[in-house]
Amino acid sequence: MKRYVIERDLPGVGSMKGSQLKDAAATSNEALGKLAGKVQWAQSFVADDKTFCIYLAENEEAVREHAKLSGFPATKITEVRGIIDPMTAM
Repeated sequence: MKRYVIERDLPGVGSMKGSQLKDAAATSNEALGKLAGKVQWAQSFVADDKTFCIYLAENEEAVREHAKLSGFPATKITEVRGIIDPMTAM
């Protein structure tokens, strides 16, 4: 599976309450269930009017299908080519 960063334009998402984020996560999980393991959601970072989501997926089309099923836009999808962190310097 490939790793993707999905940028979603979601006005006001940064001011959502915990219960609203819980509902959004449940909606996403429901869509993932319909995709039979083609897409996995790792985590999302919530900013003021965007989320940046980390997904594992067979391909970009599977990410787009999740966006369609969940109703959450995939404004920009970027395939991750590698990962570095502070330990990369060692």
